[in-house]
Amino acid sequence: MPASSEYTHPINVRSKQMEIPKRGKREDDYDDKIKSAQLELERIQQEREELERKKHELEELTSRKRAFLSQQVELTEKLSSTITLIDRELYEVREETDHLEQCRTCFAEHLDKIQKHDPEKWTRDNLHEKLDKATIVTDLAADEYDQAAAYFEGTRSGGIFGGASKGGRRRVKARAGETEFKAQFMNGLAFNLPIVVLGGLALIVYLIK
Repeated sequence: MPASSEYTHPINVRSKQMEIPKRGKREDDYDDKIKSAQLELERIQQEREELERKKHELEELTSRKRAFLSQQVELTEKLSSTITLIDRELYEVREETDHLEQCRTCFAEHLDKIQKHDPEKWTRDNLHEKLDKATIVTDLAADEYDQAAAYFEGTRSGGIFGGASKGGRRRVKARAGETEFKAQFMNGLAFNLPIVVLGGLALIVYLIK
């Protein structure tokens, strides 16, 4: 059997059919416009996000500023009033301390004077004289102690003295009343003295005539 011969049909491929058609200018312009529009949208989105960020930052700063102003006013009032109270307390403490130092100096002098008296060394001949002097010393010390106790009564240092004795309180009140009476008497005398002098001068003139 004779071998079959294959039939081949020649294909004429034109060169123009194999070429990829080129893009038109309109299509390129359209793509460029799309890309530009996308870039513009991205830019606008970034600007919007930046504005939102700045807005939140400004709101946060404003809130912090209000909180600071509120705390500033509160602390200013609190610290100012406290400083005033501290200054007043320090003044009273210093004044009380000065008075306590004066009391201590005075009491130390009285203690020294009292301890110098030794009744065991007194003789019958000088007993009266020594006893009088010692009594004056002790009475003066007791009187000033009671005055100090009455003065500091009710203060933070009042407990140091244990309170003045009843006799000492009476003496302090009597002395205060006496001082007040003298002050009133001197004020009245100062007020009425010109009238008395003028009246006396008028009387002298009348008698001379």
